[in-house]
Parts: sequence; structure tokens; C-alpha cells
Amino acid sequence: MKSILFMITAFSSFALAAPAPSPTKTVVTFATATVSPTKDSKVSGKINFTEQFGKVKVEGELTGLEPNSEHGFHIHEFGDCSSPDGNSAGGHFNPQNQPHGPLSGPHHAGDFGNVKADATGKATISEEIPDVSLEGPHNAIIGRGLIVHKAADDLKTQPTGNAGPRLACGVIGVASATSAAPAKK
Repeated sequence: MKSILFMITAFSSFALAAPAPSPTKTVVTFATATVSPTKDSKVSGKINFTEQFGKVKVEGELTGLEPNSEHGFHIHEFGDCSSPDGNSAGGHFNPQNQPHGPLSGPHHAGDFGNVKADATGKATISEEIPDVSLEGPHNAIIGRGLIVHKAADDLKTQPTGNAGPRLACGVIGVASATSAAPAKK
């Protein structure tokens, strides 16, 4: 009887000391940002982010831009679009403290170059960015700000590319594959 009681006590102690099973982590592969105009701007749009094979595909449309114009397009430090001018989003996302520049050379993780508007003021974006991830561990962009600037990024002026004021701001958030899919027309 004593040995049975000892075994029950020992088993109970082991069961209580065993770590609880960890919950399964959902891997985020889709994100989206709804970009809204800053004060005195008409620029808006939706940008989707899909992570696969170590790169993030950036796709979407912006409208309300000046026809046939180029605009700096960057990820900024903070997912905060509360100020009328978009400055609450902070500076360019730059966790490795790199110089501002083109994707082909040293650059901030948030440097996405320029978007080009067509004759109607619409810009279509479709590019792959190798230097970021949606939620980590490398340059995670979920929760950060997405900014469309008034001028073209010259890809060399430090630290901002001389892209000027902010026309639109959005916050990059987790999305389902369904919500990140392009809208059917």
C-alpha cells in the first residue's frame, strides 16, 4: 500500500512540474495597409503585403495623386497616423542604421523607392522587398506606418531622400488571405 501511495505521489509531483504545452503560433503571411489622406490631400489606397520565400511582395493601388508624377513610398517607424500631417508616423524605418538609398544598394529597411502615377493619378504597385519580414525576426513591418510622400525620392539625400511632406498614411496590420486579395471588379 505504501509503495502504491508513493507512486501516486511521485506521479502527481511529476505531472505538476511538467511544463504546460505551448500554444501553436500562427504564422503571419498576409498584411494590409489602408492608406488615407493627410490634411489637404486626396491620396488614398490599399496596399497588400505577402511574405513568402524570404521576401515580401508589395502590391496595391493608390489614387488621388498628381497625374504623371512620382512619389516617395516608405515604411516609417510608427504605426501612428493620428497627426494631420502624418508626422506622428516618425522617420523612415531603419533598424540597421543604414544610409538612405535605392533598393539596389545600402538603404533603410523602409526605403521602397518611388511610385509612379499614370495620367489619371493612379499608381499601381507590385514589387518584392527582400530586406523586411511581416512579423520577424528580420525587420518586422507589422504595426509600422506606410507613407506616400509629395515628391519623388531622390534616393540619395540623407536621411529622407528629399521626398517632402506626407500625402497619405496607413498602418500595416495582419490580414487574412481573403482580405489581402485584390478586390474583384
